[in-house]
Amino acid sequence: MPIIVNLDVMMAKRKMSSGELAEAIDISQANLSILKTGKAKAMRFSTLEAICKALNCQPGDILEFREEDEE
Repeated sequence: MPIIVNLDVMMAKRKMSSGELAEAIDISQANLSILKTGKAKAMRFSTLEAICKALNCQPGDILEFREEDEE
């Protein structure tokens, strides 16, 4: 998938654990794990907003677009 989720990077910069972030944005640790690993097919803007508020960052700090190599 060409959208890369860099949630781990921002969490490390803010010294926030998965449990702390999950609690702060009111989602389960399992759902946060799905987001962190890039396995999620979609994310609500309200969830993205909550993550940005909790980590004091911008959406572009978390999400990155990369072209897929065509073979």
